[in-house]
Amino acid sequence: MDASHDTLRATFWKPALLAGKGPRYLRLASFIEQAVADGRLRPGDRLPAQRELASWLGIDFTTVTRAYNRARERNAIEGRGPLGTFVSTPRVTFEQVLDLGMNIPPAPSDLFLGELLQQGIDEVLTHTDASMLMAYQLGDGGIADRQAGALWLAPMLGELDASQVAVCPGAQATLAALILTETARDETILCEPIVYPGIRSAARTLERKLVAVATDDDGMLPDALIAAAREHKARVVYLNPTLQNPTARTMPEARRRQLLNVAETLDLTVIEDDPYWRLAHRAPPPLARLAPHRVHYIATLSKCLTPGLRTAYLRLADARRRDAFLGTLNAFALMAPPLMTGLATQWIHNGMADRILAGVRSAAAQRQTIAAEVLGDIGATPEQGIHRWQSLPAPWTARELTMAARAEGLAVTPADAFCLTPDAPNAIRISLGGVRDPERLASALKRLKSLLSEAPPSVHTAIV
Repeated sequence: MDASHDTLRATFWKPALLAGKGPRYLRLASFIEQAVADGRLRPGDRLPAQRELASWLGIDFTTVTRAYNRARERNAIEGRGPLGTFVSTPRVTFEQVLDLGMNIPPAPSDLFLGELLQQGIDEVLTHTDASMLMAYQLGDGGIADRQAGALWLAPMLGELDASQVAVCPGAQATLAALILTETARDETILCEPIVYPGIRSAARTLERKLVAVATDDDGMLPDALIAAAREHKARVVYLNPTLQNPTARTMPEARRRQLLNVAETLDLTVIEDDPYWRLAHRAPPPLARLAPHRVHYIATLSKCLTPGLRTAYLRLADARRRDAFLGTLNAFALMAPPLMTGLATQWIHNGMADRILAGVRSAAAQRQTIAAEVLGDIGATPEQGIHRWQSLPAPWTARELTMAARAEGLAVTPADAFCLTPDAPNAIRISLGGVRDPERLASALKRLKSLLSEAPPSVHTAIV
């Protein structure tokens, strides 16, 4: 039937909950999206009021609200204030790039983050004086925020007292403050040859030197660490041992203990950047759990919950360094944003953070399965986490593929963006969370596979 431009008749909606699987709100949202796709709902059609539709379908008002929110999030419908809710006018999209380059966690399929954000902030405002959320809050977070941090870190580090946790405005700011606190200008920091770009940019900006230490399949080599520390008189080592960015390699416990023995012998301080531990399956204990007196430990929420939640938790190896660290952090990042910190605290205390984490893990596993099915397992890392390290077949090079993929509307990241040495491996990092829908991700990966099955443009040119 053709939909009226007035409120749609009740009979139109009767099949809405009959087809599909999953919660009712998802079935209703899918019904709306399908009706828009096949023309039963047209741009400008006005949808029933939420209470009216709930009555027609015999469901509760909240279910309809969640369904409308989900359809609105996907641009199928739009609210027009007191006029009601309408089918959206088609939008012109100028940016066609599918982002396989930005490493962010995929949104859980069974949770509507916009709705959770609204509910969470409402709860924060209910339990917190709004004026305090808009005021300066120096230091390392309030007691409730630090208690939430201790709860979040407990699976990794065991039971902590809130006084051992500092609440910080994101992992990058925390890392920069640690570098400034623990090293001097032109001092060397040791790390692996293929490393998170954030440490590269921080070291360059802060005028520190990064020196690569040789690795094998298990990570940094203990003997190479000894030699590099002595040669460069280094005091600090940076490691990302679990689902390492970009290789997605997880360092086994035996290697972790060997490196910590070296750090103990040479009196080295370790900065452990650990954003993905809670996304891994049966990950070994963090370095900071094995040698808490030797390791500064950073865990951020933005890489395992949602990127807009710029909250990181730090456990310092030495509590006596706390004042020095906070003084440095406050010099360029005065405080963690109180409203977002309050939301993180609320979600951790009421269990919502764990629900979102479970949803992200499920979505990540689904996406890793899609990537394995489309690209195959050859040259790829194990199916964990939110990114994939993909070796490339000859004659493709990482740079050629990156440029060719961009021409096809795909963004990937070449190995040399992570590599400290000139002999970067012929590989790319494929981030699996940036493309919102699994179907579009599969389509993007198929386009990438199609590229890999062809010869690069430089080869075609040479043949001609």
